[in-house]
This record gives sequence, structure tokens and C-alpha cells, in this order.
Amino acid sequence: MKRKENIITDNKGALYLQVKDIIIQRIQQKIWPANTLIPTEQELMKEFGVSRTTIRQAIQILVVNGLLEKRQGRGTVVKPQKLQGSLGKLKGFAEEVLDSGRVPRSKTLRVEFRTDLFSEKSVLQLEESATVLLIERIRFADETPIALERTVWPEYIGKILVKHDLDHAKYYEILEEQNIWLRKASEQIKAINATLLEADYLGVRGGEALLEMVRLSFGVDDKPIEYTRTKYRSDHYHYDIDLQR
Repeated sequence: MKRKENIITDNKGALYLQVKDIIIQRIQQKIWPANTLIPTEQELMKEFGVSRTTIRQAIQILVVNGLLEKRQGRGTVVKPQKLQGSLGKLKGFAEEVLDSGRVPRSKTLRVEFRTDLFSEKSVLQLEESATVLLIERIRFADETPIALERTVWPEYIGKILVKHDLDHAKYYEILEEQNIWLRKASEQIKAINATLLEADYLGVRGGEALLEMVRLSFGVDDKPIEYTRTKYRSDHYHYDIDLQR
């Protein structure tokens, strides 16, 4: 027999706030994962022994705060949370997804050794005649498309990466296994609008706002080894910046 919650009491503050805190705990503990329906108002009333008004007050707070979403004809679902990047830490997309408690994967769109990417070769400080590896992937978190990633690598690194399954590859881990270490990176971030093709890949509308990040990463010898342009869905990704004075 299912045990009834016994922490909803009159001497622990407003009942709707107690219900709200329990719902938050269940979301954080993934008892109710993202995109799943939470129990109905009637079921929550019965479980917690409170009124419909109390349940609605608790749910409304979480809807306003972006943890829950009411969907017409379905009910109330747990809303996927935005991935959080930090401008102070050098991480790959997969690391950020794993840190958020979600599962990363990729869908590879293109893998080509190219000699005609002169702008990218210039940024990587390579000769005009040099060959580079171009990889384009859709990046997912829990099966939700989050970003389009276009990465260019010098040929010697490209030959290492193409030996791996790029749908699941974590670039930085692969390089570290080969004793190739990234020491630092510079990034530029700006807002752009999705083209129709980009929108189709990411499951958004054409012209919708995206967050574009351009990263140039350097090895321990201060030579650039990665040039990446990633376009994120702004409804699923944000950057945090810590400032001190």
C-alpha cells in the first residue's frame, strides 16, 4: 500500500509552499523527468490531503518560474531546463549536458577533409595549402535537439577523430587520451536568427533567435587546434557569467 506523504502540516508554513517544495524535489530527483506529466490535481489532492486551491497555487508558482508547463489537452508537464554554460570554464557540450543530469548524443551531418576553408585555416594559423577536417553535428540532450555544431580541426587531429564514432565522441576526452591537451580558449557570443535549414534541424521556426558561440581553443604550446561555431536554441541554453568587484 502506498504510504501517504506526512510532511504537509499546518505548522510548517503555507500549505501551497510545502506542496511546491515537494514537487521541486521530485523534479530534481528525476522522479518526474522532463517532458513527463505530473499527477492530476485530483491525484495530488488525495496524496497530500489538501484542497484544489492549494494544489493550483503551488503549480502556478512553478509554471511562472519555468519548472512546469501547462499543455492544452494534456495536462501539466515538467519543462526541460536550459543547459548552462560558464564563460570561466573550458568544457565541451557533452560535459555540460552530463553536468545538468541529462544524456548527450549527436547526429553527424558531415565529415570531410577540406583544403578550401581558407578563412578557418587562417584562424587556425595554418598554411593556405593545409588540409583541415570539418565536422558538422546536431547536438542533443535527452533526445531534444539543442545545438548545431560546426568544428574545424588541423589534419593531424582530424586523423585521430575520424577513427571514432562521431555520434558519441567527446572530442576533448579523445584528445586527452592521445596526450593532446587544451590549455585555454577564446569565445565570442552573439544573437542570430535561424535559417530555414537550421530551424528544421533544431525543431524551431525559421527566423527564431539562436545563440551563436564561436570558440578558438589553444593547446599547451599556445597554438590553435580547434575552431568551432555552435548555434544554440535560446529556449534551451544560456550562459552564466560570474563578476567580481
